Amino acid sequence: MQQQPPKGPEKPSRRDFLRIGTKRGGSAPAGAAAPTRSAASASVTEPRTAEAVSGDAAQAKLPPLAPWTDPRMRLIRRATYGPRASDISDVKTLGYQRWLNDQVNYATRIDNGALEADVAMRWPNLSRSAAELAPLDINMLRTELTNATMYRAVFSKHQLYERMVEFWTDHFSIDINKVNHLKLVDDRAVIRRHAMGKFGDLLKASAKSPAMLLYLDQNLSRVGAPNQNYARELMELHTLGVDGGYTQQDVEELSRVLTGWTISATGEFVFTPARHDFGAKTVLGVTIPASSSTVGLEAVKEGEQILDLLINHPSTARFLATKLLKWFVTPEPTTEQVDAVAGAYRATGGDIKRMVRATLNEGWLAQAPLKMKRPYHLVVSSLRNTSALVVNINNAVGVAGSLGQPMFQWLTPDGFPDAMEYWAGNMTPRWAFLTTLAASTSTTTFRVNVSPYLTGTPDAALDVMNADLFGGEMAPATRTLLRNYIAGGTINEARMRETLGLALCSHEFQWY
Repeated sequence: MQQQPPKGPEKPSRRDFLRIGTKRGGSAPAGAAAPTRSAASASVTEPRTAEAVSGDAAQAKLPPLAPWTDPRMRLIRRATYGPRASDISDVKTLGYQRWLNDQVNYATRIDNGALEADVAMRWPNLSRSAAELAPLDINMLRTELTNATMYRAVFSKHQLYERMVEFWTDHFSIDINKVNHLKLVDDRAVIRRHAMGKFGDLLKASAKSPAMLLYLDQNLSRVGAPNQNYARELMELHTLGVDGGYTQQDVEELSRVLTGWTISATGEFVFTPARHDFGAKTVLGVTIPASSSTVGLEAVKEGEQILDLLINHPSTARFLATKLLKWFVTPEPTTEQVDAVAGAYRATGGDIKRMVRATLNEGWLAQAPLKMKRPYHLVVSSLRNTSALVVNINNAVGVAGSLGQPMFQWLTPDGFPDAMEYWAGNMTPRWAFLTTLAASTSTTTFRVNVSPYLTGTPDAALDVMNADLFGGEMAPATRTLLRNYIAGGTINEARMRETLGLALCSHEFQWY
């Protein structure tokens, strides 16, 4: 639900802080809704458009490189949902490369058993089969999935893995409103199982995911009436990219190849020969000869052959490399960067770990421009960096939705936008949530302890706040503004909560 700021008159000094923060880079022109999608989504309305902004904010430019000079800190800003004290200690002790290697090889190097046991206890339905989930209340199941996802993002030690789970959730985007309980199975068996494995395994799991097939209407496709939705998105969004070298004819032929790929009444993938087109087909220059219907279930291999073709296609390597670089490094990757990450894909047969390792290049991150946190990222990072005691994560899930990113509810198959231009016009609700969080003492949602900041002097308080929120790299101008605010009144809990809220609203915390 929408969070409201604390009631009461706003102090002039606080208003000045937010005004200055906005001019320094909080907002930029918010323009485009996501591009109109073809086939599956041509008739679907966008769930929201970025709000227009005006005045000074409309003229604001991207903030310059922050005074974050330590490459280790830059790494954990991108590879986690916000550097906590333990993360900072670990990366400074281990060094850039070893810390990154541990996160990439999380399963064997970082014990996360306590967190996963907690998740299993809190949300037991996440491990159930589609048949077991089908009769259960969908609202309960949706709550379990969204709550567990955000809870893991906040508390998991496998932070880089969770960032990749979010990446692939958008890449293989599915609106839960259409597929209901099947999304829980997809999240577990497709996204989480393969998020840091081989891309080929991930793609094949998605191609046989009942949630994906239902979402893109593949379950309706049959000989004589092939549905092109999944075939199109398989090439445009999942593998080759819109400029990857396929044609409309390839879409039509691939849709024929995939006839018979459907789902059972109990929500499992099945191949139905009676629905398959056994005629000759040509996709991307590869011809599949006509065969007899007596081939039966073996005809599923036609689709598997084309999946392998797409997995090994050079356009897939470049498309994924470009997207990963935009996710972790820069909105405008260079040809050299794309070549390097695509080369890691080709050299390893699509090993995601190796691609991520290549993407998080120390030299590239040192020069990386700032990225604006999407609502989900902002909410998660605020809970992490304030060390909030989370009693019920569901409230935070609602906040992400009210800020424009309702989890697993993007209507079109291209996933939530990963672009500052889409989100930057929505600053006021973000500030409202962050000031509310800083003031929170709730025993039913979450509460923030500010006693560590009540250490006697404004500078001592800001030293702790700087470590908690900014990894010790708070900009001098921001520190001056916050110090002036603390010194402008009685130093007590209320004043410190207001100061924390202002720190969270600063442009440094909005970006990473």
